[in-house]
Amino acid sequence: MNLNLLTLRGKVFPQQKRQCFTKRDPDTSTIKITRIEVNEYKENQDMSSVSLMSVQKTVLEKTVKVCLVPFSLSNYKSGQLKLPKSLLDKYSKNEVACKKYKKTEIKTACTRILTSKMEATTSSKAESTLQKSSIDVHTENNQRQHKSTSDGDSDEDTTSSLDDFSGLSPYERKRLKNISENANFFASLQLSESAARLREMIEKRQPPETKRKKPRKKENETGCRRSMRLLNVDPLEVSLPVTPTQPTLVADENPLLPPGPLEMIPENRDDNSELFKEFLQTWAEVSKTSSKNIEKQLSSIKTYKANLSGMVISEDTVCKVTKGAILSMAFHPSEIKTLVAVGAHSGQVGLWDLTHQPKEDGVYVFQPHSQPVSCLYFSPANPAHMLSLSHDGTLRCGDISSAVFEEVYRNERSSLSSFDFLAEDASTFIVGHWDGSMSLVDRRTPGTSYEKLISSSLRKIRTIHVHPVQRQYFITAGLRDIHIYDIRSLTPSGSQPLISLTEHTKSIASAYFSPLTGNRIVTTCADCKLRFFDSSCISSQIPLLTTIRHNTINGRWVTEFRAVWDPKQEDCVIIGSRAHPRQVEVFHEMGEQVHSFLGGDCLVSVCSINAVHPTRYILAGGNSSGKIHVFMN
Repeated sequence: MNLNLLTLRGKVFPQQKRQCFTKRDPDTSTIKITRIEVNEYKENQDMSSVSLMSVQKTVLEKTVKVCLVPFSLSNYKSGQLKLPKSLLDKYSKNEVACKKYKKTEIKTACTRILTSKMEATTSSKAESTLQKSSIDVHTENNQRQHKSTSDGDSDEDTTSSLDDFSGLSPYERKRLKNISENANFFASLQLSESAARLREMIEKRQPPETKRKKPRKKENETGCRRSMRLLNVDPLEVSLPVTPTQPTLVADENPLLPPGPLEMIPENRDDNSELFKEFLQTWAEVSKTSSKNIEKQLSSIKTYKANLSGMVISEDTVCKVTKGAILSMAFHPSEIKTLVAVGAHSGQVGLWDLTHQPKEDGVYVFQPHSQPVSCLYFSPANPAHMLSLSHDGTLRCGDISSAVFEEVYRNERSSLSSFDFLAEDASTFIVGHWDGSMSLVDRRTPGTSYEKLISSSLRKIRTIHVHPVQRQYFITAGLRDIHIYDIRSLTPSGSQPLISLTEHTKSIASAYFSPLTGNRIVTTCADCKLRFFDSSCISSQIPLLTTIRHNTINGRWVTEFRAVWDPKQEDCVIIGSRAHPRQVEVFHEMGEQVHSFLGGDCLVSVCSINAVHPTRYILAGGNSSGKIHVFMN
């Protein structure tokens, strides 16, 4: 069995671990007690005197039986020795075995063990004293356990006997004394009360929060560097003279031109240019000899295709005429010379004589308007008169013979969008406004005002066109509706349309009657469709003949597409295209594509505005940069 000797807390004495083993000889009934000592290094101990080898010594060899019970002083308080109940229960069998031996025999065996230990050990005197006291405590504990067992009380009597035990080692007594003295000393200092008083004093002495005062600037102190230009100071540190501040007037981007006639002065030429004078004289004579409109008959599609195939484009027939995008275009009806007129987004009106070489010398640009020119025609009665309408609310007539832009109609309250001739002699006009109203204008009446102002149910009017045969009818293209009116039933208070075409789903760009008979109507809509209507009988309903799928999405920088009739073949229309390579397409009213004009390197942009010569096979297309592309034989 193992015997665990007493282990003290603290670091005062060097200690050794010791274990005792018993061995019984079955023949002689002799018990041999053997002790094993193992040295351990402790703090403040010389390493030379420490050996980690175990030492085995024979302590007792006698026929005796000893019952040893382990215990520890680490859980005991001063003045008493308590044995845990769990240990008593565990070693209850050993206690029963101890009843067989007498008290004197156990005491004698323990004394001899202690004597042999004292003789064998070479440790200090303090260690011998400690071992003796531990053995004495162990022997007395066994005596008390034997006595309590003999009386018949195993648990309660043992605990009561241990309560009377007050023996402790001197080291434990000294340690407990030091602990009590230190506690009494610290209690006498009254540190907690002093800390409380100091805490109160600190809280009372806290100063109130005060704002930080800004340092005063010294008068002679040099500050940060500043820009002399921003301080309005000359580099030589001389103050500049104060300039009087005048109210700046915001100039209108598009100021209205003064009313009345404007002299026809080209912006790209000198005032006394001999070329311009020659140009005016030539076209005044050409206008007098121009042929009248003669009734024509439609040619076959085969012949028409052959004539279109002979039309080509070259570098000589491509020229930039105006600054801004082209919004309107018209051909002079002359069969001798070729003159094309365009109206631009900048308010300019340009004329290009294709018979003049070099081509730049045949271009003349004028500024009769301050805002976009959306409609342009040559007068059917006098081709020397070129009429232009602008968003600035003016309608002017440019007389080539007199080199003057006369003002025909002026309305500063409303912006104008389109116009057409009501009479063949071009004496009366019907004018459409962007706000949906219409006005009747008669050139024979003095002044530049309207004869009648008519309100309509449309919110906007983009184009207006008069029937070529029955001139009492005219058609208007609104946002999403097409209306046909009878001029005889118009009233200033409000007029209802004779016919409404509601097949369109998006914004409408244009609507035109066929140029010779007026039996067809073509519309261009933003839903990428061209629609042909049968207007041979103007009644309550006009049937839809054909719908052609065509890309009409123009985007931001491209002018709106408009399909126009060919006066030489009124069952065919011409319209620009976004297809690659760039081209201008011709469609039949039944939906067949008749021809495509391809220009190669000469046509690299979208021609959204197109015009056709009334009698000759000449086609002109204008793009959004002011350039004209002409296809001709």
